[in-house]
Amino acid sequence: MNKNVDKLRKILSENIKKYRSELGFSQGKLAELVALSDQTINDIEGRRTWVSDKTLIKIACALKVEVYQLVYPKTEADKLFPVRFPADILLELRSNLEKDMARRFDEVVTDRK
Repeated sequence: MNKNVDKLRKILSENIKKYRSELGFSQGKLAELVALSDQTINDIEGRRTWVSDKTLIKIACALKVEVYQLVYPKTEADKLFPVRFPADILLELRSNLEKDMARRFDEVVTDRK
């Protein structure tokens, strides 16, 4: 097999496993979500088969990532385009709001500005 093809399959495999694991999905669950067999997901992750563009899009949607995140090397994708789920963004926003409100409250109570 061509060295570049093998490298791309390895990147795809690692990224699918990473994002699947982060969501707590088994291969079977992912297969169910994208209407493929468990064996097909196993073959993709095992680098024995490649996927069509339509399947790649389905997998990305099921894993709640953009397609490019599946084919970028992990380290590059994480550095350039970190994945932030809406729930994480909302938790960070809530935390920041609570800190800001506490600071403003302290300013009013202690009459500091």
